[in-house]
Amino acid sequence: MKGWPMRQYLAITKALSDEARVRALMTLADGELCVCQIIKVVALSPSTVSRHMSILQAAGLIERRKDGRWHYYRLAGRDASPTVRQALRWALKSLQDDQRIANDRRTLIRVRVRTREDLTACYAAA
Repeated sequence: MKGWPMRQYLAITKALSDEARVRALMTLADGELCVCQIIKVVALSPSTVSRHMSILQAAGLIERRKDGRWHYYRLAGRDASPTVRQALRWALKSLQDDQRIANDRRTLIRVRVRTREDLTACYAAA
């Protein structure tokens, strides 16, 4: 498709231009998460996180699957374009020592301990 590389590049750079989106993206570095877990880590409203995840997904950086009412996100996999894979490698490597990301990782460790039932409250509030 003509113009696709430019559109994809712009979508990726737009997706990575917001701190909250980058933080949400980085929570997925160690594997798939439920949206409620992401909400707890980045401490934003469910609607805000949902909007950010939609932008990341539109850029091809993440994938989503639905299991009933539960939405799960993960980093784009092997089927992603080379541009997306390169952008993900760059983001993960560039931010591996960032203090904010390190804080989010510590929070994520605590959040992962919670059971699915503990996280149901975010759906009730949505």
